Order: sequence, then C-alpha cells, then structure tokens
Amino acid sequence: MATEHGHFINGKRVAGESGRFGDVFNPTTGEKQGKVSLAARAEVTRAIDAAEKAFPAWASTNPQRRARVMFKFKELVEKDMDNLAKLISSEHGKILPDARGDVQRGLDVIEFACGIPHLQKGEYTEAAGPGIDIYSMRQPLGVVAGITPFNFPAMIPMWMFGVAIACGNTFINKPSEKDPSTPLRLAELMMEAGAPEGVLNVVNGDKEAVDAIIEDHRVRAISFVGSSDIAQYIYSNGTANGKRVQCFGGAKNHMIILPDADLESAVNQLIGSAYGSAGERCMATPVAVPVGEGTAEKLIDLLRPKVEGLRIGPSMSEDSDLGPLVTKAHRDRVANYIQMAVDEGQKLVVDGRDFKLQGYENGFFMGGTLLDGAKPGHRSYNEEIFGPVLQVVHAKNFDEAVALPSNHQYGNGVAIFTRNGSAAREFAQRVNVGMVGVNVPIPVPVAYHTFGGWKRSGFGDTNQHGPEGVRFWTKVKTVTQRWPEDVQGSEFVIPTMG
Repeated sequence: MATEHGHFINGKRVAGESGRFGDVFNPTTGEKQGKVSLAARAEVTRAIDAAEKAFPAWASTNPQRRARVMFKFKELVEKDMDNLAKLISSEHGKILPDARGDVQRGLDVIEFACGIPHLQKGEYTEAAGPGIDIYSMRQPLGVVAGITPFNFPAMIPMWMFGVAIACGNTFINKPSEKDPSTPLRLAELMMEAGAPEGVLNVVNGDKEAVDAIIEDHRVRAISFVGSSDIAQYIYSNGTANGKRVQCFGGAKNHMIILPDADLESAVNQLIGSAYGSAGERCMATPVAVPVGEGTAEKLIDLLRPKVEGLRIGPSMSEDSDLGPLVTKAHRDRVANYIQMAVDEGQKLVVDGRDFKLQGYENGFFMGGTLLDGAKPGHRSYNEEIFGPVLQVVHAKNFDEAVALPSNHQYGNGVAIFTRNGSAAREFAQRVNVGMVGVNVPIPVPVAYHTFGGWKRSGFGDTNQHGPEGVRFWTKVKTVTQRWPEDVQGSEFVIPTMG
C-alpha cells in the first residue's frame, strides 16, 4: 500500500487537506511508492501560526538549555542513522554509504550549533564614555523558513534549522516533494529531543507553499537551496517582502589539472566527485580542465576505463559507486543534455544512456558518460546537467584555466590539482569562485567555517552555517547605558564619548 505523506505542524504529523498530491517514486524500481500532499496556503498559514505562538517562549529559553536540545537531537539522529539512510536511499536513489554521509554532514552543523551559548555572545566595552558602558546582544529574528532540495534531504535541512533553532528562532521547512520522508522524521526527532511544539514545522508543497512563505509578513528570513532560476525568484520576491534572504543556486564546478599533478591521484578523486551520487550534487565536479594537450591525452586515457568500470547498483547497495537518478523525468533531462553536447561537436568517449541494471530495468539508472571537447558557448557546458556526466575542456595554459571557471555564470566550487604551491596560491587568489579546493575535489567547508558560492550560485550577502549562519539567523541590538548620576545641563551636540 502506497504511503501518504502529510505535514508536521505544531509537534505532530497531520494529513494534508488540499486534495493535491505529488508522486513519490522508488528510483531503483521505477515504481510509485507513495504520494505527498501539496499544501494549500491555509496549511502553510497554520504552520506559521504554530511557529509564531512557540517563538516567545523558545526565544526566552536560555542558550544553554537550547544547546541541550541540540545535544539530545544529535544523539537521537545518530541512533536513527541507519533508518534515516534507508529513507533517503529509498526515495532519492543515492547508495546507503552516501546516504549516511548526507546525515553525518548535517550532524556536523548540529554539533556546531551545540556551541550556541558561546556563538551567540555579544560584545562589551566598559567605560566607552564618562560612566558609559556599551554592549551588544544577538537576538533571534522570529519565525524563519528553509526551502530545501531533493538531493540532500537530511544535510541541508539540518544546515538551516540547526543553527536557526539554536539561535532561538522557530522554523518552517518546505522540503522537496520528491523525497519527503527524511525531513518529517527529523522533525519528530527534534520534538523527542525536547523542542517545544511549533519550534520545527515541515510543510510539503510546491510553488503555492513557497509563495505563501514569501508573502507572509511573519516569516522574517528565508534560506533556499535549489536551481538558480528559483533562487533568483525567491531572493527577489522575498527581499521585496521585507525579508532577510539567502539563496543558493546551481553550479558547474571545474577541476583544473596542471601538468605537474599526480595524474593517477587526480583521476581517482575526479571519478568520485564527478559520478558520486549520480552527479546530483551542487558540489559535484562535472568539468575537468587539463592544462596542455599532453595532460589532456593522458587524462582521457586514464578516465575512459574507470568510467566504463563504474559499479552501478540499487540504492540500498553498500558496495556500489552510484545508484539511480531521482526520477525518470530527471534521467530524461540528463540524456537530452548528452545529446545536446554531441550535437555541439563534443566527442562522446563513454555513453551511459543505454545502461540497464539487470533485474531493475524500470529503475531510473544511467551509466557514467564522458564527453571531450566542451567549450564556452556550448549550452551543455554553460548549464548545469546534474547527472553522471563529465565534460572535458582543454586549456592551453594556466591563465586560460583560471579564466574558465572565473568567467562561467556559476561560481560555487572549483579545484586545482598540482604539486606547485605557488601556482595553487595564485589560483586560489585569482579565481572568481566562492569555494576553492587545492588537491581537494569537493571543497565543502567544515561546519565551523561557512558554505556559499558566487555569481548565479549564490544570492544574498551571507553564507550558510558557521559564524555566518549565526549572523544570518540573528539581529544585533546595541545598548549604550549610563546609570543615574548628577548630569548637569543639556547637550545639543552628538555625543563623542570623549
């Protein structure tokens, strides 16, 4: 019997009332395994009502007690790790080890949020003027929201609500309708950890739910991860409605391979970063840039057998390299991009479009694809494919290699592989991209640093998690105080504190 997913509002699961549903598939078999209610505006309003009601008491809870809820939530998620991984794999299609990594990278931010008593401290200056002290407070914003994508149904919600809730906000999560089970389960665990009802709510839905969040004046801030077009829409409309907004969009991350690089090591890391999770990561590496024709020839020769030898299996597999894509429609979209690349003149070195997994012929599988000769101006290079596809772009020299990611519309991540420290340092300084890896293929920062891309990969002035996350989810109040004393006369000039 197909599962019907509703929402999580005011501390409990509730059935959807809109009468509209989206299908939830098992990507391994291609079968419909459930349906998810797509919230009407009234249902979003009820979730915001619950969050608004919960906010005053939660905001006034001291940070140490909020941290204890985070510690308990971390413990409960760790105990539920295998179940959460299976939920992710069954609906998204990523293999179990990768699904556990999805949960763990989210938990890294929860661990960071456990330090909120220190992170939320303000500043203090004694005797800033005659008998005057000045101090600042970081206070929560109120009701806030996160709109999260299908490809990391555990990690990205935890990136958002972990810091936001620890700071004293109450939260609305609008996850992807493609894989709703994990965000709902995380909300249950947050309640079990001791968060009051209404502190974390999950509302499944589509554009109607998103617009309801954007337009409700009680939602003070929105964080989003997804495609760049939707990121720009939410950023523009959210800020127009007076909200603080950060939106992270698409990517086309490059790996630059200099002639002096350890090519075997670079190829091994490139294979994992390009094809892991079937390429459905905003920090995947779908573009390789060998510098010099000799490097390019060697790279292609090393890549071809590894791409042909990728182990593709069911999402519940423990020993495959990658599983299926999330939906048939997405698989077809990726296949169309491959054909587009061929039509643009790129050489199809390995074609994964006809791959079928024995016993799972109806699953949303695709083999690894390798294309050589992509160029700026090719639409397949300019746009995000988001599948198990690696394109090779030839660069004649270092300057040309730096220019490729710098001039691309996306600026999420980039990597350089080299033994030359001077070249790596110069590259990191010059490249017009938000996150840089030096001999690291997926440069996702650790939780106590911050995550964010540039150009059409990021809209807004602050990044996710780390100290920037605390700044995004709080506002600063500064108090200038002087206790009663004998003040003679009135002052009509601006105080200088001298």
